[in-house]
Amino acid sequence: MTALRLGTRRSALATTQSGWVADRLRAAGHEVELVEITTEGDVSGELLTAIGGTGVFAAAIRKALMDARVDLAVHSLKDLPTAPEPGLVIAAVPVREDSRDVLVARDGLTLGELPAGSTVGTGSPRRTAQLASLGLGLHIRPIRGNVDTRLRLVTSGELDAVVLARAGLARLGRLGVVTEVLDPIQVLPAPGQGALAVECRADRADVQEAVSILEDADTRTCVTAERSLLAALEAGCTAPVGALAEVVEGDAGLELSLRAFAGSEDGRIELRRSLTGRYDDPEAIGRHLAQILLEDGAADLSQPATPAQRPPEPVS
Repeated sequence: MTALRLGTRRSALATTQSGWVADRLRAAGHEVELVEITTEGDVSGELLTAIGGTGVFAAAIRKALMDARVDLAVHSLKDLPTAPEPGLVIAAVPVREDSRDVLVARDGLTLGELPAGSTVGTGSPRRTAQLASLGLGLHIRPIRGNVDTRLRLVTSGELDAVVLARAGLARLGRLGVVTEVLDPIQVLPAPGQGALAVECRADRADVQEAVSILEDADTRTCVTAERSLLAALEAGCTAPVGALAEVVEGDAGLELSLRAFAGSEDGRIELRRSLTGRYDDPEAIGRHLAQILLEDGAADLSQPATPAQRPPEPVS
C-alpha cells in the first residue's frame, strides 16, 4: 500500500489525536501522511448551536474522504452524527480514554467549593443541565473555543471555572490544570466521549484491513450502546443527553451496564435511568433505555426536532 493520507482538523487536539493513530499505524509498517483540513466549525466564532451542530466539524473531512483526497480520517466520536454516512464506514474504534468531564477552577477549587454565584463556562447544553440540577447556585455561561482559549478564561479571572472533557486534556498532556474529575453520578459524559473513530470509504477494503489493528472491542460495544440511545432519543426529544456504558461481570459472563441522563437546561427536570443487558447486543440496550426515558418524561421536555436543530455537544 502507498502512504495512507490521514485527514485531520488543524486544532492542537485534532492533530494530537490523529498523530496518535498515525504513530500506531507506522509502528505496524504503514506510511502515514497527515493532511490538514479546515472545517466550518474551525473558522466560525459562533456557538455550535448557531451553525448547525457538531456535524460541522465532520462534514469537510467526510467530503475529502468521498473525493478521495484522503484515505482515512480520525474524529472525536462524540462529534459524529449518529446517522450512518452513505459510502463511509467507521473502520476502527481504538481503546477509549477516560470519558469523564473535569473542572478547571480558580484557586484549585472543586465543584462543591465554588461559592454560590460563581460563573462556570461551558458550551454544552448537557453539562449546563446537569450542573444546574445539582442546585449549587452556579451561573453557567456559554463559551466556545479551543482548550487554551477556554483555560485562559479562568486564568484571566473572567470565569471562576470551566468544564472540559478529561480525554482532551489527557491527550494534550494538560491534566495538571484539572482541579476535580467529575463523578458520572453528578455529570454523565456525552455519548461517545473519550473515544475516537477512524473512518474511511466503504469500498476501501485495504484501508479497513490496515486500521483493523486499532480496534478495541469493548470500546466499540460501549459507544454503540451510547450512540444507539442518542439516536433513539433524537426521534422524540431535544433534551440534553448524557450516557455512559461500561462492561461489567454478570452471573453468566460479560454484560453491559448503561446509564443515561436527559433533562432541562435550567436543571428543574432531570431524568437519570440505567439498564444492564447483553454484551453482544449493545444497540438493543441503548434503544430500550431510550424508550424508558421517553416513557418517563423525556418526550415532554421539548418538541421533536430534526438533528440539525438539536443542541449539539461541543468538541472539548
